[in-house]
Amino acid sequence: MAVSAIRGVACGRLPQFHFHHSRLQSSSLSPRSKRLLNGRSKGFTLFAQYSQAQDLFSSSRLQENIQNLPKLVEDIVQTSINTGPRGALRLAQGIQAVIGVGSEWLADVSKSANSSAGLPTELQLGLLSPVYLRKLFERMGATYIKLGQFIASAPTLFPQEYVEEFQKCFDRAPPVPFQEIQAILREELGRPIDSVYEYVDPTPLASASIAQVHGAKLKGSREDVVIKVLKPGMEDLLVADMNFVYVVARILEFLNPEFSRTSLVGVVKDIRESMLEEVDFYKEAANIESFRKYLEVMGLTRQATAPKVYEYCSSKRVLTMERLYGVPLTDLDSISSLVPSPENSLITALNVWFGSLLACETFHADVHAGNLWLLQDGRIGFLDFGIVGRISPKTWAAMEVFLTSIATEEYESMASALIEMGATNRDIDTQAFAKDLEKIFSSIQDLDTEIVVATARERSTNATAVSANLVVDERQMNALFLDVVRVSQSYGLRFPREFALLLKQLLYFDRYTRLLAPNLNMLQDQRISIVSNRRSNYRDRFN
Repeated sequence: MAVSAIRGVACGRLPQFHFHHSRLQSSSLSPRSKRLLNGRSKGFTLFAQYSQAQDLFSSSRLQENIQNLPKLVEDIVQTSINTGPRGALRLAQGIQAVIGVGSEWLADVSKSANSSAGLPTELQLGLLSPVYLRKLFERMGATYIKLGQFIASAPTLFPQEYVEEFQKCFDRAPPVPFQEIQAILREELGRPIDSVYEYVDPTPLASASIAQVHGAKLKGSREDVVIKVLKPGMEDLLVADMNFVYVVARILEFLNPEFSRTSLVGVVKDIRESMLEEVDFYKEAANIESFRKYLEVMGLTRQATAPKVYEYCSSKRVLTMERLYGVPLTDLDSISSLVPSPENSLITALNVWFGSLLACETFHADVHAGNLWLLQDGRIGFLDFGIVGRISPKTWAAMEVFLTSIATEEYESMASALIEMGATNRDIDTQAFAKDLEKIFSSIQDLDTEIVVATARERSTNATAVSANLVVDERQMNALFLDVVRVSQSYGLRFPREFALLLKQLLYFDRYTRLLAPNLNMLQDQRISIVSNRRSNYRDRFN
């Protein structure tokens, strides 16, 4: 039994980009209870801003609300119509979830009632506290789990306490019975399953909240493939849930001007668009084909690949792809047995990924160990393009300066790059900002990791199946984001989500570098091309 990959992304060694969580907490993070109440992230700390509700009743604000009320009602009614009967069912399920988590909260309150220390801040916030909100999201299922993961990956948008807590929101779900998967395949293919596939393994390779993946062989060619199947009712569920979240955001903006200034509805729309793309496998197929075309045009097909998509047996809800065999970039022993130089393989992965930032409309934005593989033929395999990012020329230009300034420890350049990347309506003291950034980066230490590798060998094929996972405290990895964002926000800066996506992929590559090439300096090694030609120079070759 050989292993195929289902999701992925890539990048390299960040000098001095390692840190020890406990030191970072003690040196730069406020105590938890204080952070919960200090209103650090204004726009999204609805939990500390109840007092602003009184602004609703000021004469000017009241008049503005009356003028905007018809538009709000019209928007809510139209959204409800678009949601359909599914909305009523989800409302009932939501009430049930609230009752369940509310019961947990009440039980915890009763346990703390006799304590002389009083009720902890977390319990005072009730279901709006990070812990109970995360539990509520998990009870609500797929959409809210994805929403929780979005919060966890967006420290530029959400308060630190929520980013940290929602990192515990894992995308695991019990498998859908194979009979239901077969029914979807018959419906989507429009013909008998055995006319397309010679064999479909009834045991899934993976089951997440939105999709399920099965191994299979194609009819005729007998090629090994994987079939990614959208779970039944998932798109309707997502639309109903995100419409509800949109209505809540609209009401919050109506009641509190602070949310309007931070574009809460705009953020919800972006989340909705991102999640709808993830359940549209036509979009994922297009992302894969764009990446494959980039590899072909740039002459990189001998160095890297992405799975071929079989269009004749793919649809919006079914994606049939070539099955790639290999090992994750965290499995050093297996990698050493496949190639003479793990460092060269990592450099290849870095250059291919950096090049795609400029050459493709989207970039792979989920390069964890399950999605970036060294294949048995020595190539780098990029897998699962369900999560992608889009980078504007302005953000990338600033990001190049930011990365260079990390390598050279030029903090004023770093501050200038972040100012250029962010949005602000005030003048910023660049030198003071640079000094604060220097304090953050000077506290960074090595990040401990543990590699867990499980292997199995099948007698008939003698092939090795390797399952590897880089086990770390995700709160450690996001601590750097949070500290940079916290300091930047103190100067009035807000960053686009693409900045956090890029930085997270760089940290993934940093982990791989420590395993495969501990002496490699990603930002200064001449073999790695970070600062590249203009995007248009790449894209001209596609035309």
